[in-house]
Amino acid sequence: MTRAFVFPGQGAQTVGMGRALADAYPAARAVFDEVDDALGENLSALIWDGTAEDLTLTANAQPALMATSMAAMRALEAEGISVSDAAFVAGHSLGEYSALAAAGAISVADTARLLRARGQAMQAAVPVGQGAMAAILGLDLAAVTALAAEAAEGQVCQAANDNDPAQVVISGDAAAVQRAVDMAKGKGAKRALLLPVSAPFHCTLMQPAAEAMAGALRTVEIKSPQVPVVCNVTAGPATDPELIRDLLVQQITGAVRWRESVMMMVDAGVDSFWEIGAGKALSGMIRRIARDAEVANIATPDDVKART
Repeated sequence: MTRAFVFPGQGAQTVGMGRALADAYPAARAVFDEVDDALGENLSALIWDGTAEDLTLTANAQPALMATSMAAMRALEAEGISVSDAAFVAGHSLGEYSALAAAGAISVADTARLLRARGQAMQAAVPVGQGAMAAILGLDLAAVTALAAEAAEGQVCQAANDNDPAQVVISGDAAAVQRAVDMAKGKGAKRALLLPVSAPFHCTLMQPAAEAMAGALRTVEIKSPQVPVVCNVTAGPATDPELIRDLLVQQITGAVRWRESVMMMVDAGVDSFWEIGAGKALSGMIRRIARDAEVANIATPDDVKART
């Protein structure tokens, strides 16, 4: 089988994630230690014993999810499976940083610091309550793009995540997103629901965060990844470090083209997707995009043993 490793984004976090991996694999525990050292705080204690409320804060959730994904990756490596066994890596939003770390393009320490900065910049870009995001179920990208444009009424309302054939997330000014939710069923949507997020990610309101990340990304070394990284904003593979740096800036305001990314990998011969880290959200999306593909989750020592 031709395999791809995929890495989850925000929303997958749960208190306790990665603890069993750290207990079972010294290399996995070392990831959490490295992230703690990079941030100058005991993030691993928050991940394993903190409150869901604190873990869900964007500035915590982003490096925490990356640490958990990288712990799972190190556990796989300890059992003889490396990133070079995959044809591609890809991640959903912040998961793209996990993918780059897994592929050796950015160090774990630098990735942790970048994600802390990214979370803080995204939270600071729009005051709480002024922005919103909503999931529109049962309409495709074209229909949701038209809905968002009609609902905008001079404000920002954009398709932010093209997740699968029947789930598109919109983002923008709170009033505009609410108008889109109210209009959605009349346009044929099965459901439309506001998401419990603290900022309107992946829309033009995030431009201040993009500028902050451009500065942060200039301070880190990015190497050519060991395998191509399928990037959110292009839905295509990248290996050039300077292109990757530029696309990570664009990703802050650009849409996550997840459906197209999965289709691109399938068209390139991928028939097995391993979701590395917390949750199973990407697995569900992939099953709706590529019904014939094998999908596996790698989140616990048992998951690792089942695949090695």
